[in-house]
Order: sequence, then structure tokens, then C-alpha cells
Amino acid sequence: MAGDCAIDTEKYSLLEDFNVDVEVENKAFETFSLCFWVYLLDSTTYPSAIIRQVHSDMSVSAPFLVLDENKKMMLLPLTLLHREAPDPVNTSSWTEVPNVSTTAKFPLQKWVHVGCEVSRNYMRLYICGELVGEQVLTSLMTNGTNSDRSRKISLFSVGGDGYSVQGFIHSAEVLPSNLSASYHYTKDPPLWLSVDKPSTSGIELDEDGVWSVVSGTFCSLDVVLTNAIGQPVHKDVKVVASLLYADSGTHVEKRSDFEAFLLVSYEGIELSAEDKPCNLLNGCASFKFKLSQLSSKSDKRLFCIKFEIPEVKANYPFLETVTNQIRCISRNRDSVSSMKRIRLGEKKVSESKIVNGNGTSMEWRPQNHEEDNSSTDSENTEMRDSTAFRRYSIPDWIIFKYCLGNLTERALLLKEITNNSSDEEVSEFADQVSLYSGCSHHGYQIKMARKLIAEGTNAWNLISRNYRHVHWDNVVIEIEEHFMRIAKCSSRSLTHQDFDLLRRICGCYEYITQENFETMWCWLFPVASAVSRGLINGMWRSASPKWIEGFVTKEEAERSLQNQVPGTFILRFPTSRSWPHPDAGSVVVTYVGHDLVIHHRLLTINHICDSSERYTDAKQLQDMLLAEPELSRLGRIIRGI
Repeated sequence: MAGDCAIDTEKYSLLEDFNVDVEVENKAFETFSLCFWVYLLDSTTYPSAIIRQVHSDMSVSAPFLVLDENKKMMLLPLTLLHREAPDPVNTSSWTEVPNVSTTAKFPLQKWVHVGCEVSRNYMRLYICGELVGEQVLTSLMTNGTNSDRSRKISLFSVGGDGYSVQGFIHSAEVLPSNLSASYHYTKDPPLWLSVDKPSTSGIELDEDGVWSVVSGTFCSLDVVLTNAIGQPVHKDVKVVASLLYADSGTHVEKRSDFEAFLLVSYEGIELSAEDKPCNLLNGCASFKFKLSQLSSKSDKRLFCIKFEIPEVKANYPFLETVTNQIRCISRNRDSVSSMKRIRLGEKKVSESKIVNGNGTSMEWRPQNHEEDNSSTDSENTEMRDSTAFRRYSIPDWIIFKYCLGNLTERALLLKEITNNSSDEEVSEFADQVSLYSGCSHHGYQIKMARKLIAEGTNAWNLISRNYRHVHWDNVVIEIEEHFMRIAKCSSRSLTHQDFDLLRRICGCYEYITQENFETMWCWLFPVASAVSRGLINGMWRSASPKWIEGFVTKEEAERSLQNQVPGTFILRFPTSRSWPHPDAGSVVVTYVGHDLVIHHRLLTINHICDSSERYTDAKQLQDMLLAEPELSRLGRIIRGI
């Protein structure tokens, strides 16, 4: 099923253009819910009114939804309904009247779903479909005078004054009493373009947070288009990269005597980035880029790479994204300054590789990396020795094409290779790709290809029975049976929350197509395969403590860890990693650091025992986790803020 041809930008409007009318104050009125997605830009003055209210008897509007001086969102009573409504002029009254407030700061420059439920005697505030709080109020409506009179109150936003905030709004709607905020939350989420995971190859992280990129070295970046609830979005659009000066945001102009400063690799050919937009496939565009030597030619200025969708003409900050600041360095950089840098994926906290008595090793590294290129020289030497003198039937150009391809191109290659090659040839191909890419994790994904494709095809045939569209309710039983069999764990079923996440990964709502199923299967099968192996299998089986609380998004983990003590952590499977990505099926530790910032780190567990019956080894992995200085206590998933 082909994706949409373009992004419908008409769904997005400026916050200052928001205006809805709601009828209240009659016998029939019970409750209404105002729901919308909002993307707030930074405001210069707090408190700031997001939405104001006014009716025919008011000469000045009053606040309805505000950010207080601590940037917490507050829902205030309605002037037409509640005696406790705030004074329109006195801003100090905003915090004095009864209100509903979030406990944490409201995120800026990020899509957030807001639901305001208002009744005669109470009001409720929902954030991202979850109830934040409720406030009981005194109604102005009585059984006497004017009880049959219907009146309108206008809810609107303004821009330009000292008590408003700038931003964008999406899918604003007044819902009837029979529909909930959680329904609106999943109905039509807005889109979000972001830089995903940089490769460890060629990128170093300086102490000041700047990326150091060696000139002339190809690096990899994934740019992903998702909706605001983390679901990949299939859109038939292109993404283009451009190089900017970090301090001014202006483009780095190409000089006539130099090659293009920003190059991308396409099927082994180097092209100027601006001349070669990259297609979004399954919500992801993979860029392999190279910088010419720049810093010495630009007064040591820093740079950044901006990614945007050229078809989107308006300036929507959520449909463009930029990397960290970049310092371009030469290959013969000073060795002393080099030692001050921390290579991506090798921070001090993750440098330790712990080995237990059974020879199982666990490496802990930041999650924001596409590949693990940290193999030792001895590993590479051993691999070269074991493959140098073998006859190999799959040609070298296929190996190089796989190494340079994006995830979709790799998946298509593997389908072709597994159809026309023996198991031994596929295994040798996996070894060759691991050798030339410098990432042993590629080999694991290649070796599972035949089984993943065969079991996925069989599962879909059983589910669809030759129908093009299948109702989701008819799919869940088959998915669960396949997962439990592959994971070798019959004692734990998938939960309603697990299936909700799988449906979001599918990109479907009521009905599922084969394309939806394959998207989900490429994420689920590597996870099930990981669960089937000794250490993870034991943690998955464990009910008390529950080490892995099912399928959890990054956003759910971050919300659950807000206001938690340092060292609290949650284990999860990253939803952005699908086969044949080298990190598909991996486990991520999301934790609160000693700096009170939430971090995400990838667990790479090598040589895990294949027997799922040895699940008592889970205690050994538990000990390895708790031995890390940044981890001290297991957290719990909380559905909401």
C-alpha cells in the first residue's frame, strides 16, 4: 500500500488563530471537552495565557488555560459557569482561584496533547490522554431564572501581548460528553521530524556537547518522521540536508574552488547533499554524509546539519530538525586534544564491560547510536583470518551495497539473498558485512532473515486468509501465539498496552493490511528472538520484580521517571529499531542520572545462552545492571504525567 503523496499542512495553524464557540447555560448542558495538540514556542513572559475566554457580558477576556510562573499548565474555571472564575485583569488571581495544574513543567518546542473537560460542578485536565487532576467547583447555573437560556462563550488565543505564548495548534475539537480525551489523543496525532541515532563511526562527542567530525569520513544519521505518539508515518516525501553555521543559522555557501562541503553517498556515488534529497521509507531516511575540511577555512566556526522537507513551504519548526553543533577536524588532529574527547558510545559510565562466570558479557552504551563500531582489533583480526581464504559466492558489490544501503534497501536485499542462497552462504555474507561495516550486530540481523521472513509470511497467511484488510481484533490472538512461541515463554501473555503499542507501530487503526503487518513484524520478531535467549528470557518471565513491563515507548518511560530519585531506571525495547537495523531487539535502559536528567543507554548483551530454560541467569543480569554506578533501583511505568 503506497504512502500518502504529501503532508497536509492545512491541519496545522498558528495558536493565535485558534477560536471556538461553546454553548453553555441551559438545561441540556452537562459537560464538554476541548481537546487539541499544541506545540509551544518559548515565551518571554510568565505567566502566559494559552487560551482565553470571553462572552457577551464581559468587556475584557479572562484566562482559561495558562502557563504559570513555573511553566506549569493550569486550567481555570469558566466565567459563564463557575463562581470561582478568575479576575480578567488581575493576573495574580490566576493562582489564587481553584484550578487544576500539572505537577511538572509543560514541555516547550514539543507536541503535547491537552484535554480540558468542563462541567457545571467540576473541571478536569488531561495531558496526553491521561488525567492530571480534577477540581470541584460551584455552579452559577440554578433551577430558577434563565435556566432555559442558551449562551455562547468564546475560547480563543491571541498573539503579541505580554501575557500570551506563541506556537502551533493541531486538530482542535470540542467533543460531546460521550467521547473522552484519550479517544482524541489517538485519533489524528500531528507529525514530527527528528534526527534519530548517529553512527559511532566518524563522530566524537566533545566535553562541551559538540560533535567532532573528521573531515573526509562518512558518518550515518537517521532522520525519522513519526507522529506525536511515536508511530512511524508513511509519507511519500523527500528530506534534504543542508549545512548551516551554528551561530547564525545561515547556509554555508559553496566556494568555487572547493567541492561541496556536505556530501551524501548514494549507491557508492558521492553527491552534493542539496542535489540529492533522500526518500522517506517506512518513516525513515538514512543519510550517509561527509564533510570537507571546514573549520580551518571558516575561522574555526561551528556548524550544524539541517534536515527539512522541501515540499513543505511554510516554516513549521516541527517539520524540520537540526543536529548538534559540529566541529570539523582534520585527520591528523592533535593527539592530546583527541584524548579530551569522548567517543560516542564510549562515555566513562559505559566503558566497563562486565563478564560473569559463564562468559556472558554486557556492554552499556548510549542509545542514540545506529551501530556499534567498537569491536577490538583482535576481533577484527580473528574475523579476517576466518574469512580471508574462503570461497564466497555472493559478490563483493552486494556486500558494499548492503553496507551503504538504508533499512528498506537492506531488507529488500536480504529477501533476495535468502531466496537464492544456502544457509552457509547467508552466514558467510553476514560475516563479510560485519567485517566491512565494523559492526558485528549486522551479522545477527542477517542470520535471522530467513526465519523472520518465513514466519512472518506464514503468520500473515493465517491471519489474512487471502483478505486484503483484516480487522485488528482478529489479529491479536495470532500475534500473541506467534510471539509466545518464538519467545519460548508460555507463562506471560501480551497486555492491552502491548497491543496498543503494536497497533501504533503498525500504523493502522481498525483494519490492518499486509504492509502494516510487515512493519510491525520487523519490530516484533527481533524482540521475541531476544526474549527467547537466556538472560532476557528470565527477566521477561519474572513477575516480582517485574523487570520488563511489556512494550513501552520512550515517552512513557520518560514520563514515568519524572520527579524520581537518581538511579531509578526502566528497561524497554526501543520502538525505533526494526529489522534489519543492527540494534533491533535490543534493550534500552532509561534512567535518572545524578544530574537529574533522564538518559537512555543501549544494552548490548553478547554470547547470551541460547537455552530459554536457564532463565535463573536473570539474577546475574540484575546484578550486572545494579553494579553500574548510575543504576540503583527499578522504576515502574506510570500511564500519565
